[in-house]
Amino acid sequence: MNIKLLTVSALLASISAISQIIHLGYQSPQWGMWIDVVSFSWIIAFFLYGARASFIVSLLGALIITLFAPDTWLGASMKWIATMPLWTVLYIWQQILHKKPNYYSNFKNIFIPLFIAIIIRSLIVVPLNYFYAIPIWTGLSSIQAMSLVPWYIIFIFNSIQAVIDIVFAWIVVYRFKLIRYAKIL
Repeated sequence: MNIKLLTVSALLASISAISQIIHLGYQSPQWGMWIDVVSFSWIIAFFLYGARASFIVSLLGALIITLFAPDTWLGASMKWIATMPLWTVLYIWQQILHKKPNYYSNFKNIFIPLFIAIIIRSLIVVPLNYFYAIPIWTGLSSIQAMSLVPWYIIFIFNSIQAVIDIVFAWIVVYRFKLIRYAKIL
C-alpha cells in the first residue's frame, strides 16, 4: 500500500468510528437493533480502491470502535462480521465475471451481488445474534432470544442495512463523483 491509500483508508475508518461513537442512525425501540452509517465508508473504500482497501478500512474502523465506542468489541465484531459479506461478494462477483473495477459504476450491476450478499449476511448474522450477540448483550439464553426476537426481524434489519450501505456508498462514489479522487492515487 502506498502512503496516500493508507491515508485515505485511515480517513474512511475514522469516519466509520465517528459515526459509531455518535451513533448516527435509527435504533428500533422494540428490538434494540440499529440501522446506521457505520459501515457505509467500508463500502466506499471498496468502490474506490477494491477489496483490500475495504478490508483495511473495516478492520481499522472495527478496532477504533472497539477502543472508543460504547458498544466496544461486541458491536464492532458484529458490524465487521455482518459487513464482510457485502464487500466480499462484490469482489468475488467482479472476479467471476472478469470485470474491471469500474464495473460497478453502472448501478444495475450491484443488484445481483447485493441480493447474494444479503442472503449470505443473513445466514451468518441470524445464528450469530442468537448464539453470540444477544446472549452477551442482554444476558438472555439463546432459546429466550429466539422466542423474543423472531428471525425475520434480524433478517429485515440486516437487509435494510445492507441496501443502505451499498446503495448510499454507490451514490457517494459514482453519482457524487467521489471516484474521480481515486484516480490520483
